[in-house]
Amino acid sequence: MDYLGNLTTEQANPASQDIDTKSTIEILKIINEADKKVPLVIEKALDSIADVVDDAVKAFRRGGRLFYVGAGTSGRLGVLDASECPPTFGTDPKMIQGIIAGGQEALTRAVEWAEDDEEKGGAAMDEKEVGPNDIVIGITASGHAPYVIGALKRGREQGAVTCAISSNSNSRTFAYADRTILINVGPEIITGSTRMKSGTAQKLVLNMITTAAMIRLGKVYKNFMVDLMPLNSKLINRSIRLIKEVCDCTSEVAEQAFLACDRKPKVAIVSVLLKVSAQEARKLLQQNEEHIGLVLKHAGK
Repeated sequence: MDYLGNLTTEQANPASQDIDTKSTIEILKIINEADKKVPLVIEKALDSIADVVDDAVKAFRRGGRLFYVGAGTSGRLGVLDASECPPTFGTDPKMIQGIIAGGQEALTRAVEWAEDDEEKGGAAMDEKEVGPNDIVIGITASGHAPYVIGALKRGREQGAVTCAISSNSNSRTFAYADRTILINVGPEIITGSTRMKSGTAQKLVLNMITTAAMIRLGKVYKNFMVDLMPLNSKLINRSIRLIKEVCDCTSEVAEQAFLACDRKPKVAIVSVLLKVSAQEARKLLQQNEEHIGLVLKHAGK
């Protein structure tokens, strides 16, 4: 039971020794200095992250899904990243899903004991009918959460690609993963409080995985999120603005195309640039893997 003593994330951090005696600004500077190191640690793991992105793209192209599985902060971050993909990239909510130990209740209040149930982690995979077309990504700072281990075990048994993200090199989850991402951020400013540097690192990595995968799938043109779902006035305005900017047209032309193309910015962009109907624009996108760039290339633009 004393495995925590061997984890980097559980060690005392010399940089924050006596932090309880510091002024507010001194406390903030200590935290800020520690947080600055997180992106540099992630940089060392880019090759591993790239492998997971490629696996995710392959899964999506064969009709598969991505499942994030975690407990506590890690689980909430997985649910957060998954929930942001539909409005940002126009994905089906089932395409990327977050699963947290303890279920819906654990999103807003601590259900700490839920992470200790390995069988429920496996049962969650059965409930989602995880199979060979899918990818399961287990997220746990310590690397020892039984719930996550159970999910990875079951995912692997069912033929899914499995990945483990952890802040400790001796993570148990690594034994059940085809891909491993080690983000060794070191001891936390508040000993053992992995909602801090470890949580920040997880948030950045999850953003990278889904964003890079969506770019590969053609949901971004240049650096515009052309598959966003305009569900409110802000997003409607953003859609029209991006059509105008990408196509170098007037606001009136952009709005007309937006409405004519059933409020699909990507379709509207192709329609305006190639001067074709909404129906023809949709057809061209379907023929070119939903990539605007490929459509324009084949049209000689």
